[in-house]
Amino acid sequence: MTPESLVVLTILGGLLGLCVGSFLNVVIYRLPKMMEQDWQLQCAELRGETPSTATPFNLARPRSRCPHCGHSISALENIPLLSYLLILRGKCSACGARISLRYPLVETLTGALSAYAVWHFGPGITAVGAMLLIWALIALTFIDLDTQLLPDSITLPLLWLGLAFNLESTYTDLPSAVIGAMAGYLALWSVFWLFKLATGKEGMGYGDFKLLAALGAWLGWQMLPAIILLSSVVGALAGILLIILARHGRNVPIPFGPYLAAAGLIALFWGKTLTESYLGLVY
Repeated sequence: MTPESLVVLTILGGLLGLCVGSFLNVVIYRLPKMMEQDWQLQCAELRGETPSTATPFNLARPRSRCPHCGHSISALENIPLLSYLLILRGKCSACGARISLRYPLVETLTGALSAYAVWHFGPGITAVGAMLLIWALIALTFIDLDTQLLPDSITLPLLWLGLAFNLESTYTDLPSAVIGAMAGYLALWSVFWLFKLATGKEGMGYGDFKLLAALGAWLGWQMLPAIILLSSVVGALAGILLIILARHGRNVPIPFGPYLAAAGLIALFWGKTLTESYLGLVY
């Protein structure tokens, strides 16, 4: 492939990422509410109550609206990034309320990482898989930041998808992927129970186990030490900064999923280089 063709594909990957990022904003906002609605329906059924026939609420319905005035977002107002910057200028066209920076941030991050995935891996199944992993990790990161939840509806398909891609050794061989899934889950599961037995408290959620298992399925067991180390260091530093600068209470839980996701992305792009460099220093 010529450099010019790669540049064109990279730009297309970035544009696709912007569009997907717009959809991820919907997933990040609505999926936790859909889960809560489902839990309420299940509780109602257990109590023997007749579930209420509420207005459908899912990823497609109702249409996106301004949370302040209820104004329906038109197609022109929903162009990724451009609508926020040029058409709306960061404000609702109906009531003038400020639109959260979260929306363009998610779109920009998704577009930039998608473009880099195409540039880094080149055209082919490896880049496609990398973009799917990136999109899932971005959604999980912001959902965890908002709710301290890592939905099974994302983590479990992500695990199986990683194994599927590695049937042809896309990122690692299949035995390493299977062992990575098992070891990833058991590693944090063991830490969870050791911490609970020692302190009587739960130090992390089960979603963290499943996310690390998914990363192990994508990248293999060899990457797990680097992912755990990177996520722990970044998480510890971020926690200290939050406590010092933002007066974040020490007893207030800090979600671990975003740090696992960030470490997983680092391992996806540069994991082998980092591992080889580390082994070179040791030996």
